[in-house]
Amino acid sequence: MPQIPLHYVDLRTFCYATEDEKRVVEALRTFLPEEFEIERVESEGHYGDRILVLSARVEKADDIRHVLSRLADLEEFDRLIDELDERVTENTELFLRLDKQAAFEGTVRLGEGITFRAKVEAYPAKKEQAVENAEEVLERLREED
Repeated sequence: MPQIPLHYVDLRTFCYATEDEKRVVEALRTFLPEEFEIERVESEGHYGDRILVLSARVEKADDIRHVLSRLADLEEFDRLIDELDERVTENTELFLRLDKQAAFEGTVRLGEGITFRAKVEAYPAKKEQAVENAEEVLERLREED
């Protein structure tokens, strides 16, 4: 894949007190390059329960390619492309929600649990241009798969 029209990709999930942290980390690692650093921030829920926020920002082109290659495994890939206009914001960010349980099992599926946010390059920085650039990179992914 030639140039990637993304400045970065952020992946974030929560690990609740009822969840096994190692399993949640493994789910997040489904999308990340090997040995990629995951940031951990402890927080507290409404009832005083511990919530761990796990996140990673991917900025290097090769690492972004790795994350995108995992997205290519998405069963709902055509749906993702069809919904780009709703998934790209006025700030040129592409948002997806990915299924945390499926990710733990090594499957890539839209769902709940993991937030995927990518800053799409767009010149001028307009939503329409960002949608076009996001569609281009996703179509290339489909062709390579």
